[in-house]
Amino acid sequence: MRIGIDARMVYYTQAGISQYIQRLISALAEIDLENEYLILQNWRDRSSLCLNHNFRRVSFISPAHHRLEQWLLRFELSPLNLDVLHSPDFIPPFRRNCKSVITVHDLAFLLYPHLLTEDGAHYYGQIDQAVHHTDHIIAVSQNTKQDIIRLLGVPEDKITVIYEAANPIYRPVEDEGELQRVRQKYKIAGDFILFVSTIEPRKNLPTLLRAFRQLLDDYKLEVRLVVAGRRGWLFDEVFALVQELNLAEHVHFLGRVPLEDLPPLYTAASLFAYPSTYEGFGLPPLEAMACGTPVVVSNVSSLPEVVGDAALLVDPDDVSGLTVALWRGLTDEARRAELIAKGFRRAKCFSWEKAARQTLAVYQSLMK
Repeated sequence: MRIGIDARMVYYTQAGISQYIQRLISALAEIDLENEYLILQNWRDRSSLCLNHNFRRVSFISPAHHRLEQWLLRFELSPLNLDVLHSPDFIPPFRRNCKSVITVHDLAFLLYPHLLTEDGAHYYGQIDQAVHHTDHIIAVSQNTKQDIIRLLGVPEDKITVIYEAANPIYRPVEDEGELQRVRQKYKIAGDFILFVSTIEPRKNLPTLLRAFRQLLDDYKLEVRLVVAGRRGWLFDEVFALVQELNLAEHVHFLGRVPLEDLPPLYTAASLFAYPSTYEGFGLPPLEAMACGTPVVVSNVSSLPEVVGDAALLVDPDDVSGLTVALWRGLTDEARRAELIAKGFRRAKCFSWEKAARQTLAVYQSLMK
């Protein structure tokens, strides 16, 4: 087979879909030495995702999320003579001369349309065409699969659930010097609760801030809240609320954190909190568990599916409930030890090798 994987998003961001693309390509290179892979990268992207003799980079001019993207892609793909095109960012060219696979990570844009920018609404508005014109859909969780069926009317047999996994770099950091380096770099002293994600409305940071304020007031704990992640969109409420709640001295915003700093950050944290209102999968809780950090997450969307019984689950709208969960996660030593042990076991249930083998099986099924 001659397989194309659209990796143009790697040029624009290192979060979310970009990580999915990089981990999937790396895992496919480990298991498949026979099929030919063409990795479609932005022409300005100097990173190399081509890891074997059967993986080749192809530079594309078509920009991601551009209004003319589908037309430009059509012409650039034409001479490649692909058997299968995999679009991990879910929007394929609607006219093509090969089979098509798309990955749908979540349908937050349908469930929360009021949170979209005008450009985002135009791009994600193509989802109906995408799911009905593609040959097969990969969903990253059962929850996302059910959303696709319920909201878009896609037949169940057109969707395969293939779970993501934490990057192998996520494991406990035992080097005290490395832990100290990260603490000094980000000026973090003492115990801290960690949150890792882009700052955007569905990540529900305002509820976490209110629960954290209540934790400080009611339980008098000496603890900080550390937020690692770039500013996404509609984030002004978060920073206004920090001032309103008098939390400026207790909350650290680190911005985008380099990948190499995340494992020591997770390891150094006393607790990881992720009260998101909606996730298609939810990698950060899995990364935290792989690093041996107790986790508190919302009890909605895919998160219970991902964490199983290895985390404290809370209603994302329940400030007091989240406050109690934070307190338990910080102070109940027996429960902490149980969560850490279960977290390690849970994280090992997911692997990129397994994801790559299942993805390759999807490609092969389209050739029958």
